Amino acid sequence: MASADKIRNVAIIAHIDHGKTTLIDSIFRAAHVFRDNARVATRIMDNNELERERGITIRSKHCAVEWDGHLINIIDTPGHADFSGEVERVLSMVDSVLLLVDANEGPMPQTRYVLMRALRLGLRPIVLVNKVDRPSAEPARALDKTFDLFVELGATDEQCDFPVLYGSGLHGWLVRDLDTEPHEGMQALFKTIIQEVPAPGGDADAPFLMQVSTLGWRDHIGRAGTGRVLQGRLRRGEPIVRTTTRRRGAEWFPTREGVHGDWEVVGTEAGRSTYLWVTRGLESVPCDEVSAGDIVTIAGPEALSIGDTISAPGLEDCARPPLDIEQPTVSVLFLVNNGPFAGQDGTAVTVRQLKTRLERELRTNVALRVEDAGRSDAMKVSGRGELHLAILIEEMRREGMEFCVSQPEIITRRGHDGELLEPFEELIIDIPIEFQGTVIEKLAQRKGQLVNIQNNGAGLLRLEFTIATRGLIGYRSEFLTDTRGLGIMASRFTGYEPWCGHVTIRSRGSLISMDTGLVTAYSLENLQQRGTLFVSPMDPVYAGMIVGENSRPGDLACNPTKRKALTNHRASGKDHSPGLDVPRLLTLDACLEWIAADELVEVTPKSVRVRKAILDVEGRKRDQKRCAAV
Repeated sequence: MASADKIRNVAIIAHIDHGKTTLIDSIFRAAHVFRDNARVATRIMDNNELERERGITIRSKHCAVEWDGHLINIIDTPGHADFSGEVERVLSMVDSVLLLVDANEGPMPQTRYVLMRALRLGLRPIVLVNKVDRPSAEPARALDKTFDLFVELGATDEQCDFPVLYGSGLHGWLVRDLDTEPHEGMQALFKTIIQEVPAPGGDADAPFLMQVSTLGWRDHIGRAGTGRVLQGRLRRGEPIVRTTTRRRGAEWFPTREGVHGDWEVVGTEAGRSTYLWVTRGLESVPCDEVSAGDIVTIAGPEALSIGDTISAPGLEDCARPPLDIEQPTVSVLFLVNNGPFAGQDGTAVTVRQLKTRLERELRTNVALRVEDAGRSDAMKVSGRGELHLAILIEEMRREGMEFCVSQPEIITRRGHDGELLEPFEELIIDIPIEFQGTVIEKLAQRKGQLVNIQNNGAGLLRLEFTIATRGLIGYRSEFLTDTRGLGIMASRFTGYEPWCGHVTIRSRGSLISMDTGLVTAYSLENLQQRGTLFVSPMDPVYAGMIVGENSRPGDLACNPTKRKALTNHRASGKDHSPGLDVPRLLTLDACLEWIAADELVEVTPKSVRVRKAILDVEGRKRDQKRCAAV
């Protein structure tokens, strides 16, 4: 067990894709965490299959390295805005942050958010300008923009006097001076952390006190909470008390002013510290005792939750304020699959199995909400954004589950004066100059307001918008098409603002199959002239399934299973092969963006389809008449 003055606790924060996880790979190599002859995968902290496939960090992870007699605890945090609340909670465990900035892109929306939270906690960041070896890198400009961001966010003089290192996380080097120091090794980073990051405070001889910042689940043990020991010592098996706090009032939600309200103690629970773990390298190691400054995982109390205070008996009055859990902004319905192909791929297909799986997810995914949808075949699931929900859906389908998902809907709230409010986001877009007209026009139709525009040089523009969350639903794929894949967009939730009126999200209808069977090339040859197809020859379809996007507004019923009539005549075009376009393959994320209010995404372990909620043609007509009458 290291003494508190030899411990350094830091978190790596940055916008998505700026190189946090890759930098940790280089830190491991420099600290010789693994044997020299060991085969180590890249992005080793992304140990989840989905994280490796998507190239993003979904959940924060803790690792520890030793250098020059010091123990450095490092927390790798998510970079996507949908998981930003987890970053905020993690910051309560550290004494400084490594702010990673791309030398080409500079500060991005998530950079602003995580830096704002770090500055409000009084942390003094260390700025790392990454990817300086790229041809388009401009480290000086990136550093200037970062400094401007510090000033804009109200940083103190001490916080603005931050240490700066330049380097390449991919190639494993960081230096204080680009011009004079050799571009090799991570020694400058380790020295800077030890010199600039304060040792964790707290009296090791005082009564034990810690706060739970993240949750985990361990089979045969149950919930386990991770946090930093604020003071005192704790041995395995000693008695402890869990104190729960909450915000006063029935409900609170973030606004631009950040009003959250006061807090109060709502309950206590006595128990024992049945298990203790600390992290060494990448492994969780059982231990018998922890003390002030350690980042520890503890199991014992059954109902552990985010923000709970764990203390020695008699210290209940020292409970910590609750950690704010991000509120959901988007919701969907999880429905039992009632289509003709139900049960062919999945093994878990009932609403009871759906509910059991979602309840298991709630053990650790504190940003998720599951509610009764008011119907026997569905559950309402709410999350931070489309990606947050898409990750959950993808995990469930890989576990063998089969179900349907409705169109994402934003969650509205009422202000203090009864005014209807909806979630808004800050949107930043980097595009070539020739696409600016199309992008601005499309976002204006979605009620986006252009607040800033700047020329980044080399023919690139940066556009900053304020836009309602529902205005961004379904826009990403359209944006990539409009910019020919050359545009970059990123957004972050900023708060609730007054309802901005009707927003047109999709202007084209669907091509809907009228029959069940196998798709034929003969039918698709004529059908592809009516729109963009989602299916290929010999794909199975059923009545009510969507097989393509109509080129015009409104839905169009069609028969993709139609075969060429057989005759006893020899036609001149007998050997003619139809020229078929390559179909658009919809991913799960693309399906969630594309579907309309009366459509569903059918998710199975082997396929993802889109369909109408009401499969019968006559049933859809009756439903349309009923809606029109209302």
